[in-house]
Amino acid sequence: MKAAVYEAFGQAPTIQNVPDPTPEAAGVVIRTMASGVCRSDWHGWGGHDPTIQLPHVPGHELAGIIEAVGPDVRNWRVGERVTVPFVGGCGACAECHSGNQQVCDNQFQPGFTHWGSFAQYVGVGQADLNLVALPETMDFATAASLGCRFVTAYRAVVDQGRVKPGQWLAVHGCGGVGLSAVMIAKAMGARVVAVDVADQNLDMARKLGAEAVVKAGKGTDVIGAIREVTGGGAHISIDALGIPETCTNSVKSLRKRGRHVQVGWMLGADSAPPIPMDLVMGWELEIIGSHGMQAHRYPEMMEAIQSGILTPQQLIHERINLEQSIDALANFEGHQRAGITVITDFA
Repeated sequence: MKAAVYEAFGQAPTIQNVPDPTPEAAGVVIRTMASGVCRSDWHGWGGHDPTIQLPHVPGHELAGIIEAVGPDVRNWRVGERVTVPFVGGCGACAECHSGNQQVCDNQFQPGFTHWGSFAQYVGVGQADLNLVALPETMDFATAASLGCRFVTAYRAVVDQGRVKPGQWLAVHGCGGVGLSAVMIAKAMGARVVAVDVADQNLDMARKLGAEAVVKAGKGTDVIGAIREVTGGGAHISIDALGIPETCTNSVKSLRKRGRHVQVGWMLGADSAPPIPMDLVMGWELEIIGSHGMQAHRYPEMMEAIQSGILTPQQLIHERINLEQSIDALANFEGHQRAGITVITDFA
């Protein structure tokens, strides 16, 4: 099969012919029809994830058609249309038994712990636990765009943030996950203030339902602006970027008894941001992590998409081929895009 492979961290991938995967006993092989290009892929390519072993194929936002099925798989057949959470559970640990596969002790992550979906085929383990069926009416690009950013935002807003109608939600960083959070929060009846440094991202946030926007950058009092807009601070605030500044601003922009949800991946020197614990204690703030979403939580979200309440297809900015994924990955930080890039051509 063709795949985008990198053999050193920070080195541009190349398109190579590599062996096709074979299914594990309880797994499947999926013919990749679409794969998102995500900031997390860029982090992995940059050497920020110790689970990655070289050479490596990135890609963790995928949708496709089952090509082969292991002998122990009970619920899936060749030819079925599927997607998969970017964190898969092992099915045997205490977290999986409690229904929290997103923090499985032995988790499977295409594009990180295993080769991913910048390839014509990808293997997925524990298929009966981790696969999600796709409606016939949902195109593969939209399905792939759900894989990390949209489902992460859904869990962050709905499950972890526990947003309620009329509450203010602040979103710090309006890339793919941040814009998804704006859309989802608006659909849940929340009032949204979006923060970003790029005008095109803020314009998109407005289109998706943000009631107010704050352009961050030198000289901008982000915390003060949010407090003014929201009448005292946000009820829930999400750091969707993952740098110390956005994390700290998110916490400080809350009102009393507010909830900060950390979504943006913070690694290396960024992993210990200065959190104002005096404020956390004195105002009884909550600091909550959010890491993907379990397969069994997809049906509620899929129903909202099918009914038109959520429209993730609006977030797709461009569709590219496998060759173009090299530049999209290696120059991810340099591309100013409002929305999500999806690989749809693997020939």
